[in-house]
Amino acid sequence: MENETDSALFDVGDDTALVCVDHEQYQKTVVPQLIDLNYKVNLSTTEEDVLLKLRAYSYHVVVVYENFRGSTLGTNPVLRELGIHPGANRREHFVVLLTHRFATNDPMSAFALSVDQIVNIADLANLKPVLRRGTAQHREMYHSFHSTLKASRAM
Repeated sequence: MENETDSALFDVGDDTALVCVDHEQYQKTVVPQLIDLNYKVNLSTTEEDVLLKLRAYSYHVVVVYENFRGSTLGTNPVLRELGIHPGANRREHFVVLLTHRFATNDPMSAFALSVDQIVNIADLANLKPVLRRGTAQHREMYHSFHSTLKASRAM
């Protein structure tokens, strides 16, 4: 996809997004909306590429398709990798799960699945406003935590 950006081209202040969606039609809906929100986007369609990028770079937003590479929620390699990150590192990512099974903005399911937001495939055309609202709430909720973490790292 021509909108793909190499992570080596990210600047320090850039808002970054990793899109782990191997369904071409969903990619065509997700990536332009992220670009409209001024995210620099990496698109990954293989498990190896996703795992390498997650280990090498901390993305602001990670969008994961529940059936990535034919997986299920229980076997999804991206969700599994994000689940083993230490808590402070995991909180740096805002993880969005694209799903057929759960309702958009279902907080209980998001909590149970260890993601920050759920977007149902039927609502994919509205990803931009849903994501904007979700990331704003996430920033507000974790602002004190991130400030304290930065201050403690500076010591």
